[in-house]
Amino acid sequence: MAEAEAEKTQGRFRIPRLPGDIMIYPMLLGLLLHSFVPGLLEIGGFTTAVVHGGNALVFVILFGIGVGINFRSTPKAVKTGIMIIIPKLVLSVAFFMGDDLLGLSSLAIIGGVSFCNIALYTGIMAEYGDEAERGAAGILCFTAGPTITMIALGAAGIADISVGQLVGSLLPIVLGIVLGNLFPFVKQLMAPGVNPCIAVLGFALGCGMSLESLVAGGISGIVLAVICLAIGFATAGFDRLTGGTGKAGMACSTIAGTAMTTPPAVAASDASYAALVPVATAQIAAAVIITALVAPLLTGWLDERIAAREGR
Repeated sequence: MAEAEAEKTQGRFRIPRLPGDIMIYPMLLGLLLHSFVPGLLEIGGFTTAVVHGGNALVFVILFGIGVGINFRSTPKAVKTGIMIIIPKLVLSVAFFMGDDLLGLSSLAIIGGVSFCNIALYTGIMAEYGDEAERGAAGILCFTAGPTITMIALGAAGIADISVGQLVGSLLPIVLGIVLGNLFPFVKQLMAPGVNPCIAVLGFALGCGMSLESLVAGGISGIVLAVICLAIGFATAGFDRLTGGTGKAGMACSTIAGTAMTTPPAVAASDASYAALVPVATAQIAAAVIITALVAPLLTGWLDERIAAREGR
């Protein structure tokens, strides 16, 4: 009787499970803290260190994913990455025509959609993806930096991504694959730590967002998020047509926070874009938050549909 009552009491405080909640709940916590008590995050010590330690966590997650990838799966990971990166880039550039789509400039659209939040993709795929889909994160690193946007806007020849940065982005997965295949104990050591790191990464990502950014972007920021998510559906369809599950395509329908560096980078190379920088940056910031919250839910929904279809 007492045990039943205790179980009932615990149930009142049970947090509802959501697709991608391993990352969404910590991300929401970080977003709220940054929005209302930002000073708390800069108090120092380990708290501040984790707020600014997202990239280190991505290294650990990518390494942990790499140790779980068999050598035989590597070519498939490369193929998956290429199949989801091509339609995302092509469709983002397709919006280049005209320079005012519901208040959005081509600078905001291409500068936002062409960026994939690799950290978030890594977290989503660690929960829902197979070996190839998880390993595709290395290929998505090619979208880092404003290079794609600059080329699309006629600013070719200026690239903010170096060979060293690209190699550094791919290195964690490569190291993981090599060590995981050569030393099985490394796989046993790292695999259990991936999910806790994903949760902490979600918190760190949320600490880089704020409700103020969401409001500043206005309706046009929401439109940009919808465009990005719609392109995610198209990318998921292309992924399925080429033999994938579609989950990787859906998971990359996010905009990385670093996309906010693109408008000023483009304006630095072409002064005619200077006037667009403030509004484009605010729109991208709003879309970063919306896509970060919605993409995990859509990927989880797709995973459930696939599981139901396959009778799992």
